[in-house]
Amino acid sequence: MQILEVSRIPLGSWPTPLEELRNLTRALGGPRIFMKREDLCGIALGGNKIRKLEYALAEAKSQGATALVTSGAVQSNHVRLTIACANRLGLKTFVVLRGEKPAFPTGNLLLDHILGAAEIHWVDPKDYTTREELVRATERRAELLAEDLRRRGEVPYVIPNGCKPLHSAFAYATCVLELLEQMRALNLAPDVIVTACGTSGTQTGLILGSLLFAQGQIRVVGISVAGKAELLKERIRRNLEEALSVLGLEMDLPAQAIEVYDDYVGPGYAVPTREMREAVELLARTEGILLDPVYTGKAMAGFLDLVRRGAFEAGENVVFLHTGGVPALFADTQAPAFYP
Repeated sequence: MQILEVSRIPLGSWPTPLEELRNLTRALGGPRIFMKREDLCGIALGGNKIRKLEYALAEAKSQGATALVTSGAVQSNHVRLTIACANRLGLKTFVVLRGEKPAFPTGNLLLDHILGAAEIHWVDPKDYTTREELVRATERRAELLAEDLRRRGEVPYVIPNGCKPLHSAFAYATCVLELLEQMRALNLAPDVIVTACGTSGTQTGLILGSLLFAQGQIRVVGISVAGKAELLKERIRRNLEEALSVLGLEMDLPAQAIEVYDDYVGPGYAVPTREMREAVELLARTEGILLDPVYTGKAMAGFLDLVRRGAFEAGENVVFLHTGGVPALFADTQAPAFYP
């Protein structure tokens, strides 16, 4: 199977812009820095989930779905964009969120209400000891909700948080092809792509794209925002093997192709750090670009540290993937980090 033959429903505005960050490059005195603006893709304030949802919703429609069921954190970008994309296709979205229901919605949760989620269900974190247990409980609740919807006469399609790994892999492999065409128009080639790594689907796709369209010569650097590096690397390897198998390709996956750093998570997922704040403010004050506090802020903090430690060569072209998520800046839980 050819990757461009995989069924998808166009939902975003492509290609997303590629911008050179000249001020940041001068400030750091390191590699030549570009930004791929996945936050500017034309629907509900944008983000990397839209590329993935194009594949997920194509599968949902092929199965005759009338409703989507998905889950995530209170400030989930994935949930916001799932509702928005479902609206375009006339589908209802039922949501399960892990966290305490706030007195009033802010940030992404406010947008979920504006976009019109059919129902929002809550899983209380106080009932679980670890984040992993809470995530599993949320996923189970989503499956139970899908069963209930079938009894109500709906045909539900369940989208896991962050989308299926296979859909993510296809989405961001084709993003690499798009990026190569943009860089070629500048008579350049990308040496490195840097991305936030959460569920790991985006990084999986970027590595797949490097292998398929650049002979593996693009280095893909993931900055973890939640999980341990070794666990994320193993997950990425499994997901890459699945994608290659579906495409009918046999290809070696060298260990060095999967590069993840977990030094910048801080106390935990979505918990602000001083380094994140400094990174967000630096980009805002040098380039006028806003990052989010959960994903791109921490990824940029990691990238800045790696540049200062000499992890990239001065002559390299490094592309930072802006995966969106800016609405989280306006969550009441994040405001104190920037206005203490």
